[in-house]
Amino acid sequence: MMQKAREKLRELRALHDDGLLSEQEFERRKNAILDAEYAPPGAAPAPAPPPARQGTELGFMTGQEIGPQNRRYRLERLIGTGGMGQVWQATDLATHAELGSSEMVALKILPPQLTQSATHAKLLIEEATQARKLAHENIVRVYEWAQDPATASYFIIMECLDGEDLEHYLGRQGALPLPTVQELLQPVADALSYAWEKHKLVHRDLKPGNVFLTAKGDIKLLDYGIATRVRNAGSSLGLETPNAGTQGYRAPEAGTHQRQPSPRLDVYAVAVMIYQMLEGRMPFDDARSASDLPSKPQALNAPQWQVLQNGFSLTAELRPQSVQALLEGLERAAGPSPEELAELARQEQARLAQQQKQAALAAEQAREAAVKEARARQEELDQRRKAEIQAAALEKQRLDKLRREQEAQRHFEAEEARKLRKEALRGQLRARREADAAMALQEHQELQRKAIVAKAEAAYRAEQERARREEASRAAAVPAPASAPAPEQEHAEPVANAEGILRDDFLDGSGQGPELVLIPSGRFQMGAHETEHKAAIQAGSQQAWLERELPQHWVGIERPFALARHPVSVGEWRAFVKATGWAGGSETDWDNPGFVQNEQHPVVGVSWNDAQLYLAWMSERTGRKYRLPSEAEWEYACRAGTRTAFNVGDTISTEQANYDGLYVYNGGPRGVYRGGTTPLGTFAPNSWGLFDMHGNVWEWVQDVVHDNYEGAPVDGSAWEEGSDSSRRILRGGSWLYHPRYLRSALRNGFSTVLSNDIVGFRVARTLD
Repeated sequence: MMQKAREKLRELRALHDDGLLSEQEFERRKNAILDAEYAPPGAAPAPAPPPARQGTELGFMTGQEIGPQNRRYRLERLIGTGGMGQVWQATDLATHAELGSSEMVALKILPPQLTQSATHAKLLIEEATQARKLAHENIVRVYEWAQDPATASYFIIMECLDGEDLEHYLGRQGALPLPTVQELLQPVADALSYAWEKHKLVHRDLKPGNVFLTAKGDIKLLDYGIATRVRNAGSSLGLETPNAGTQGYRAPEAGTHQRQPSPRLDVYAVAVMIYQMLEGRMPFDDARSASDLPSKPQALNAPQWQVLQNGFSLTAELRPQSVQALLEGLERAAGPSPEELAELARQEQARLAQQQKQAALAAEQAREAAVKEARARQEELDQRRKAEIQAAALEKQRLDKLRREQEAQRHFEAEEARKLRKEALRGQLRARREADAAMALQEHQELQRKAIVAKAEAAYRAEQERARREEASRAAAVPAPASAPAPEQEHAEPVANAEGILRDDFLDGSGQGPELVLIPSGRFQMGAHETEHKAAIQAGSQQAWLERELPQHWVGIERPFALARHPVSVGEWRAFVKATGWAGGSETDWDNPGFVQNEQHPVVGVSWNDAQLYLAWMSERTGRKYRLPSEAEWEYACRAGTRTAFNVGDTISTEQANYDGLYVYNGGPRGVYRGGTTPLGTFAPNSWGLFDMHGNVWEWVQDVVHDNYEGAPVDGSAWEEGSDSSRRILRGGSWLYHPRYLRSALRNGFSTVLSNDIVGFRVARTLD
């Protein structure tokens, strides 16, 4: 009981140190714990404290909505409370859910007094941004940070987990055997190694409460660096947080203004956790001195105990360099188990018994051999001559058999040589047929591409001819005045080159528009079928998303049009900004989005309204009508005649598009997660010459958001009626998203006034 009282007092002291309890409240709760612990037998229990008001100590309640106006979250239930505030399960009510995060998220709400200064808020933002880059299966994913204007509280939006933390697990299970401890902590070591080797990050606040055991059996590491950064910020506000980390698990050198925190900080904390998990109690009291040394756990032998003592040594240099090294040291020092020693002793006894048995048998055999030897000598004399006769006969048989075997071997080798020559000839013929087939396929694809270009050019010229005939007919019907001036010469329509690429010159001769691909008219089935939806559900898609793609229907693209080969690049957008003085107003900086880019990367941080300004500017510079493609035109161009989930087949890999390759789709291979956009042209185009139609950035189209295709136009035009015009469709997926979001049929939506580091756009042009 005394041990439980000490743990309660330690937790209470942590809350007070983090500034979450006043001095008066701390003393009241401390006295209540001590009164309950030391009450005399038979004494009446101390009166219970007055009931708390509905809600939590920070003032948040179930059903409350928090967050900025364009990113609201509804609190569903309080998951936990600790020194860093509260963790709630919440429903994403805003546009963040439209961009692909789960509808259910976890919110870590920090007390306002820890971030009330702009400097400390900036530290939180930097730390949350660093945590967002940690993409590891044993580290909880951090999506974003935000501030609630009503309470001034900052909160972090994270992956929502189902399960319990290691602290509650130990409370139920008590002391654990060493193999279980090693099994639980190995994923923690993997996550720490990844964070240090890839990002030079140290956790600095390891404890059982920051290790989470999911219902699926996964281990997740929580609060990577954020808690320590905010605690350090709180110390400059006058709150009593002299060191980084949690008392009891904090290394003595923590919080001493080190230039670069060392992984040995985490080694100290994990060594304390190992002792706690083995013994069911902490190794040290609150105030530890150099002479303190707890008793050796029964589960450890002497070499292992020395390794663990080195792990929580007061001298950092004596500790192993990493948590992985600590676990490996315990494994090496284990030596044989008692069961293994017993098995070795049993085997040794069996070996000695076998030796004795063999010695007795040998003695008996020796006696029998002596008797037989005399008899054998006589028999040997009798048999020698007989043997010589038989040996001569056997030698003759051996020589005859050898000749037959040599003859058979020569025949076999000749047959094998004939088979090898025949197989080599077949291989040559097969290789020649495959080369001929590949050449024929390449020629067929080239003829198909040229046919598509020719069809588009013919349709375009027919449209021009029809327009000229109509104009001539109207001019002939209305006689021109005698004094009317001669009409100005029309701006000639450019003609696509041999590769089907069209570029418009600027009217002032200062440059050219983007590279455009001529897209012919035609028909296709828009949306997805039931078989594709089954694969998408197995990959994690939600039914509500799939219903947006129904019903699958035929659409006729009645008129050819031109579509940009690439999304608008950073360099093209920079020219627009320089020419127009556009300053924007979004929270995403298009010129510094948080990952490395150059002029050939697709621009991000552009809202739908910003894209309209760019299209108007491009139309003015070229004298042609530039616009966003309709949703039907985009899917028609993306598919390029295919009917599969992607234009490369029913699965996709990170060798074909830029997305989060840590996730797979429909049996596809696991790939890489690049953490940002890739340059234009990195991956092969589709069969119509269009690049990055899958992944890299979401692309704006002209249509407003509808829940499904009921009532959608079937002529390829944009659907702008019957819904809220302030929300428009996004297509194609992005670098941050799972492969299931890259399907040709998938539809997303976003506010026209918002931008993001995963959203760009591609221009279309009407053929005059």
